[in-house]
Amino acid sequence: METIEKWLTSELGDDTIILKVFLIVFATMVVNFIWKRVYARLESQLKKTKNVWDDALGAAVSRPISYVIWGVGAWIVIKYYLGFDLNDSYRDVYIVILISWGLLRFIRKAEVNIQNSNKDRNKDDKIDQSTIEAISKLLRVSVGITTILLVLQNLGVSISAVLAFGGIGGIAIGFAAKDLLANFFGGLMIYLDRPFSVGDWIRSNDRDIEGTVEYIGWRQTRIRTFDKRPLYVPNAIFNSITVENPSRMNNRRIYETFGIRYDDLNQVNQIVDQVKEMLSHHTEIDTKQTMIVNLNAFAESSVDFFVYTFTKTTDWVKFHAIKQDVLLQIAGIIESNGADMAYPTHRLQVEDLRLQGLDSKGLGSEDAVK
Repeated sequence: METIEKWLTSELGDDTIILKVFLIVFATMVVNFIWKRVYARLESQLKKTKNVWDDALGAAVSRPISYVIWGVGAWIVIKYYLGFDLNDSYRDVYIVILISWGLLRFIRKAEVNIQNSNKDRNKDDKIDQSTIEAISKLLRVSVGITTILLVLQNLGVSISAVLAFGGIGGIAIGFAAKDLLANFFGGLMIYLDRPFSVGDWIRSNDRDIEGTVEYIGWRQTRIRTFDKRPLYVPNAIFNSITVENPSRMNNRRIYETFGIRYDDLNQVNQIVDQVKEMLSHHTEIDTKQTMIVNLNAFAESSVDFFVYTFTKTTDWVKFHAIKQDVLLQIAGIIESNGADMAYPTHRLQVEDLRLQGLDSKGLGSEDAVK
């Protein structure tokens, strides 16, 4: 190193200086070329592993190391041959920025790798996407704040004064941006409590909100309604409303009432037993859940029995196909027993006037009837 230092600082002619600069630039290019070749081989080996962290680390350091190599070459040329008296603090700032850049690249690449690996995992082993995004955002913010403080410290700025100013300014900003802070902490609560995540179908009758969650940010959550319109909801809203998450239901319920004619009252027991038997052997009905098939009421124009059961699937489209099959089978059971579904009717009872001997006009009963 002493020999290199003497070689760099030796006073020679302009031609020799140009030659030295050329050699330094050439050496920098060679070192950078070697590093790229080494990284290409290293990357091919890292892709063969199932670990998501080594791939992220390799991708994170590839470009920063190249910038380190070129930075060293530029530092030598600028300091020793262009005559600029560079302070070591500039070098430290450059190193801090490169390290921070590498950390940010590592966080981002790790986030992408974890999300991709989630696709191949079972439902129970998957990591919640909202949690991944929240941790990634927090880490990036932490790295950014730390980088700014380290840069200011290396440039000679008092960090304690900056923190004191930030504390006083934070109070003023807090009063001025209370809604923004409320949304921020609302988003934080969503990430921590996880009442819903990206892809869930949620609804709230308090604010007429219903749709599929597309994005959860620090200020607002984007929901895609069923008519495909984007709905932007401030996160603070979720702290004061009730949110229902149908996507996390274990089963879907079939709860229907069937009316049979009063003329078919004798067939009700047999129909109820056959419907219950059909549901017990239906492949898409969860028999471990509550199942009720019973006479429910004597309505105005029908004898009502109800069906209360649950399907195994929670898929909305598949559920309706199963429900259709169940309803049609129940209709077939009613028909096979010689019964029929009731519809609203009114019975008018007309008595024979001849039996009562009424004759308001002084006529005989026979004439009155005529």
